[in-house]
Amino acid sequence: MSQLPPPVRTGRPAAQQNGAAAPGEFAFRPASKAGRKARLSIQGMSGSGKTWTGLSIAHGLSQGEKFAVIDTEKGAASLYAGIGGIQFDSCPMDRYDPRDLIRVLDSAAKAGYPTVFVDSLSHFWKGTDGTLDQVEKASSRYGGNKFAGWKDGTPLQNDMVAAILSFPGHVVASMRSYTEWVLDGGKPQRVGTRPEQRKGIEYEFDVAVAMDLENTLEVLKSRCPALNRQVIKRPNGSRDIAGPLLAWLAANPEPTTEQ
Repeated sequence: MSQLPPPVRTGRPAAQQNGAAAPGEFAFRPASKAGRKARLSIQGMSGSGKTWTGLSIAHGLSQGEKFAVIDTEKGAASLYAGIGGIQFDSCPMDRYDPRDLIRVLDSAAKAGYPTVFVDSLSHFWKGTDGTLDQVEKASSRYGGNKFAGWKDGTPLQNDMVAAILSFPGHVVASMRSYTEWVLDGGKPQRVGTRPEQRKGIEYEFDVAVAMDLENTLEVLKSRCPALNRQVIKRPNGSRDIAGPLLAWLAANPEPTTEQ
């Protein structure tokens, strides 16, 4: 019966021996939150307190520094300027091409703002020149055919989300909720459902919260353990949301003891 030849030991490539990854290979390094910034979305119906809560959170994340507001709500945020020491610069917008949001985020980054508050992100989905408008314009140019890749505005939305995630400071974004009427004890009540944006966009953020007409905040999703599943009535955004977020981002991984 034939036998296999003995195994031959070969040295690792030089690039691996010194800790660097060789071309075509991948390297691992210790996990760290160093440099990570907060990404938070707030959804709710009109009147639920999204703008004020978002401003308070942005103020807390900025730790007293002036921050930036991208305003699609006809100056609603500016009505709160100065309350509780909140100071910000505003950039009003009346057309909502997602590519313009990418440009204004780049301008905010170059200006060095520690936080940007987009109030609201919904306009860049269904407002004038928003994603849905852009899809219709592309459709008309191609004989009514919503060709693959443009039928739901995927390229625009992907680029917009990438710009939000790559902003060098913190990002807070409000979104309106679709509204439905339900019967509660025989009495009609308005309830908010998913946000007016691409389905599932809230899960692009580290923390996603919803607010109701009683100004109660519910954390829908959180990568920050201290905020997971929290329900807060009339929240102080700076204390209740920004505080735990900053503490989480600043914390170093706890050392483990090998057994």
